[in-house]
Amino acid sequence: MTAGILVLNAGSSSLKFSLFTQADAAPVLVQRGQLDGLTTASRFEAKSAAGETLGMQTWPDALGHAGALEFLFDYLAAALAAHPLRAVGHRVVHGGMHFARPAVMDAASLGELERLVPLAPLHQPHNLAPIRALLQMRPGLPQVACFDTAFHRTQSALEQAYGLPPEITSRGVQRYGFHGLSYEYIASVLPTIDAGAARGRTVVAHLGNGASMCAIKDGRSVSSTMGFSTVEGLLMGTRSGTLDPGILLYLMDELQMDARSIEKLIYHQSGLLGVSGLSSDMRTLRASDDPRARFAIALFCHRIARELGALAAALGGLDALVFTGGIGERAAPIRAQVVAAAEWLGLRLDPEANARDGPRISVAGTASAWVIPTDEELMIARHTGALIDGSRQ
Repeated sequence: MTAGILVLNAGSSSLKFSLFTQADAAPVLVQRGQLDGLTTASRFEAKSAAGETLGMQTWPDALGHAGALEFLFDYLAAALAAHPLRAVGHRVVHGGMHFARPAVMDAASLGELERLVPLAPLHQPHNLAPIRALLQMRPGLPQVACFDTAFHRTQSALEQAYGLPPEITSRGVQRYGFHGLSYEYIASVLPTIDAGAARGRTVVAHLGNGASMCAIKDGRSVSSTMGFSTVEGLLMGTRSGTLDPGILLYLMDELQMDARSIEKLIYHQSGLLGVSGLSSDMRTLRASDDPRARFAIALFCHRIARELGALAAALGGLDALVFTGGIGERAAPIRAQVVAAAEWLGLRLDPEANARDGPRISVAGTASAWVIPTDEELMIARHTGALIDGSRQ
């Protein structure tokens, strides 16, 4: 009988889960799914590792995060009878300056993470909610928090600094970087795909509704497009990406917008949605003939190409470019535009390989470009198993 590791990723209105088994080998996915609409009409769906539907259910009312967690454990009872649960791993967006690696959770460590809520108010409270609930529901069950900021703690002090006085930066106002679990996974598998790129200068583009890029050298984060918050950097689904701070002053002075109104604008009403006026979904925009959709896509690609140049400068050159995330893995036209804009860096697209989603999409004899699916849940399961094994030795 093999043990189970449950991975949870809680959002503002959703709870995603993945159940893995782990014996002596690496974690193996058993099933995954999610509960959506937790603040409205809730919906549940679970699928096997092969994609077969295992369960579906809907509720006319809001289930809430606590109700979702109770339902999930009831639903998983049969699976957990075959794979007794040894630990739960959680995705937590912010680890601050001190959590540079995964950590076993208790009341004290949870309290430390709760103090980081002002640094990530839209994500951190929801990430921590199931940890707090399980500490009460199942106090003997080991829990491990894995942080999206931790992979970037290898960046230099210069990369992490803003040009602000120390009385402000000492409060934690610095560049952190996010999507670290995705980048860490890509760095872990790249040696088996392109050993030269793994040792050399690689930029990974994690492109989805949330989007960022990371410069990696010899498996370590050197620079990233996201900084203090998850809104900095690239244009995203509903997030603006980098803005001149003067714009925020203008919005306050001229449009009388307060902090919450600006927060709503730059996190939920901007990006692809705001520019196009149509949708935050790249698939919808690509299928549209509306000029606003065309412009939004062009701006998305332009920002990626511009940031690629900056990250290549931080690396001192470029040996490889990796696309991952929902858009990065599935949108061949987006990849084609980005690679075309980066020919000055030695990249040359192989159109046929790109059309079939790679894995290599560049021609031989040039800097390499790859499409590599990410797996943040597997990364969390690996960390959780390793940390629990270590804590029991």
